[in-house]
Amino acid sequence: MVFKRKYPKPDLSEEDLNKLRRIRSSMKEEKRRVTRASIILDYLEDYSDDRIAARNGMNKNTVKKCLSKLREFGMEAALNDLPRPGKPRTITDDDKSWILNLACTKPAEHGYPDELWPYTLLTGHIRKNRSSLKNISRSTVFEILNEAEIKPHKIRYYVEKRDPDFEGKMATVLHVYKEVDMINNGFIIPELKDTITVSFDEKPGMQAISMTSEELPPVPGKYPSATRDYEYKRLGTLSLLAGIDLHSGIVTETVSRTHNSNDFIAFLKKLDSSYPKDKRIRVILDNLSVHTSAKSREFLLTVPKGFDFVFTPKHG
Repeated sequence: MVFKRKYPKPDLSEEDLNKLRRIRSSMKEEKRRVTRASIILDYLEDYSDDRIAARNGMNKNTVKKCLSKLREFGMEAALNDLPRPGKPRTITDDDKSWILNLACTKPAEHGYPDELWPYTLLTGHIRKNRSSLKNISRSTVFEILNEAEIKPHKIRYYVEKRDPDFEGKMATVLHVYKEVDMINNGFIIPELKDTITVSFDEKPGMQAISMTSEELPPVPGKYPSATRDYEYKRLGTLSLLAGIDLHSGIVTETVSRTHNSNDFIAFLKKLDSSYPKDKRIRVILDNLSVHTSAKSREFLLTVPKGFDFVFTPKHG
């Protein structure tokens, strides 16, 4: 029985009909295109929606949806899927530049107490202050910054070269170490035959502590190592001054409760007494003020053979 429809049939050419027939009989076409071509051809044969659904093994709503696209958008639209909404919007170069610039500022400049930008805070600030990025995700922010090799949540430390003579002093120190290496390998450097080279450093503010109870030894099956009570008694701080003989490896050290010129002089006296009087001591050390104080310089004048100080570059 011919089914009378309330919508007029679409005006398809013979070429369109042949295309539909080829698709329906094809073994290579996508199944959904084969099914839709069959729906359209059945529709043109005046089958009802129920009959078309039964012939093609589908529900009636699928038939109606296909035919609705045919009437509104034409045959090609009915055969294929319509463009889907909700495709992620591309972030513009301006937006990316804005994010990178923001990440290179400090949170405090924008009213936050944080020292660095946690990604959650940064993403929230971007959403609130850039309308075009109000839906940006934390992962997208990370990808943009990672591509630019910016890590606003981390700190790296550097040493600023404040010494205008940095290069020269560095070369001098390296030259001294090279001389030591040559001497230790049997080379004879006449002008250094009576010179001992010592590398010196100090560690002030070392915390001195003592246990409040005895240390317990290991116990088989119970305590694999020695154990101590977590409480301890503070005994103040100490300063360690030490120098290592770069030829023999022998260490000379002093420990004191203070860290001043007197302590440095005490170390030099101990170092001087460790070697024969005909030996000149060359000391590699940093630029701490006590090393060049008036009191330290006065002491150096009293040492017969004297000390040669080789200073490392300042702050670097």
